[in-house]
Amino acid sequence: MTSSLEGKTAIVTGAARGVGLAIARALYERGANVMFADCDEAALDHEMARFGDDPRVRQFNADMSQRLSTANLLSATLVAFDRVDILVNAHRMVKLNKPLECTEADLEEMLRQNLLAGLRLSQIVAKRMIQQAEGSDNDTMAGAIVNLTTLAAQRPHPDLLAYSIASAAQDQATRAMALALAPHRIRVNSVAFGSVMTSELKAALKDNPGLREDIIKGTPMGRIAGSDELADAVLYLVGDGAGFVTGQIINVDGGRSLLDPVQTAMF
Repeated sequence: MTSSLEGKTAIVTGAARGVGLAIARALYERGANVMFADCDEAALDHEMARFGDDPRVRQFNADMSQRLSTANLLSATLVAFDRVDILVNAHRMVKLNKPLECTEADLEEMLRQNLLAGLRLSQIVAKRMIQQAEGSDNDTMAGAIVNLTTLAAQRPHPDLLAYSIASAAQDQATRAMALALAPHRIRVNSVAFGSVMTSELKAALKDNPGLREDIIKGTPMGRIAGSDELADAVLYLVGDGAGFVTGQIINVDGGRSLLDPVQTAMF
């Protein structure tokens, strides 16, 4: 059973829609204060209206790939809640580019959006977590960080060279940060997903109706999961039940990674 997160504060990027939104809602429902962060102000405003004036919810609108945005996000969270205990880097950008046509600019953009944005935020949030934990019991966890990635990190898609490289780099960053932060009692893990109904997948299914059947055929469990099922995995990783889990890339994919054909690896 996932423990209560009452009294803890979480930052979730990419929180205006899809899996990021599902995760932010799940953390809120578990009792946490939640800062919803996203670059899409209109979508975020629409979602925030559901919470009314609830003091446990705040929003932050900015391009998370910009260095100043990360510092301002942390500052806004501390002003609102005075601490941060959980960070979920759910912000992602996916762009198609063929291997022989991928430019340096394409690669730089995917690295900036899918690796550097989350890594930079993890660094400054971790420093705050370490500061908060000074003088506390050595058996008490100082914080938890979860990165979201996809199966493209493990099974590169032929039209997603830059995104696949950035996703693989993100996985390695998760392992490196886990080693660096373990002595400070901060856990760092990733959730790699496939066959999950993300906002990107919804859009792709509209353009390619046959894709649904292809994905289901390539998924041993024979279905596409909802975003809330991915959120459940994140709840586990940030909760007390995962207190001895760090540096792991956990696949939430219905078995896709066991036999997945490369053509559908991005979702």
